[in-house]
Amino acid sequence: MLSSGADSSGTAGIAGRVPVGVAHAAVFALFLGLWWMFSIFGGHGFVPSPLETAKAAMRMSADGTLAIATLQSFYSLLGGYFLAIVVAIPVGMAMGGSTVVGAVLNPYIDALSSMPRIAFLPLIIVFLGLGYEAKIFMVFLGAVMPILINTFAGVRHSDGELIEMARSAGAGNGDIFRKIVLPGALPHIMTGLRVGASLALINTVVAELYTAVSGLGGLLSIYGNSFRMAPYFVIVAVLAIMGMLLMLGVRLVENRVMRWRTERSW
Repeated sequence: MLSSGADSSGTAGIAGRVPVGVAHAAVFALFLGLWWMFSIFGGHGFVPSPLETAKAAMRMSADGTLAIATLQSFYSLLGGYFLAIVVAIPVGMAMGGSTVVGAVLNPYIDALSSMPRIAFLPLIIVFLGLGYEAKIFMVFLGAVMPILINTFAGVRHSDGELIEMARSAGAGNGDIFRKIVLPGALPHIMTGLRVGASLALINTVVAELYTAVSGLGGLLSIYGNSFRMAPYFVIVAVLAIMGMLLMLGVRLVENRVMRWRTERSW
């Protein structure tokens, strides 16, 4: 009779021998099968099959509708996301590195982070109009807070004993920041970047729905209101792919700047 430890180690060994690409393909095939079955037996005519969605994607690609909308959304997404990074990381580091700055700004950061971003939309439209500036600022509002808060937490939780040891050895503030504070804060910062990326994509769609109807969010509104579900599902799929690519980019940056980190698999 095999022990539970042997069973678990055998299962882990089998799982470890399965290539990641094969596992991805199997999960995707299962997803397509469930989608196809639901479109036939439970969709009630409102859920298109994968084949119908693929045909709609080819039509939208042929007439340029999909490419133009994707580029419009991508411009707003990247503009707002990079603006959030440029603002959030320095402010978060200043709050974490200075007790006075952190104490002064922390209540306002808490208030802004808990407020729904859509509450700012009328003011954004009044001051920035309905163009790209309003969309970029809306994306910025969605992404900036998780990046800022995680940066603040990462700097705030730096190893105090290690900093004191470095000071006693004659290290200056610049050396302490580069060699102790920043490496210790990087895991928190990268977590903030991942959360901020997902919120940036969500706010891109929200901004396009409530400002000038354009981009992928505008097409979602048009197709959803007219119950054209095959092209609607195409837009949903493109948004999912954009999210995957954005997260992949963040992960590549993380692997680049945190090569010293050792990951464990349990």
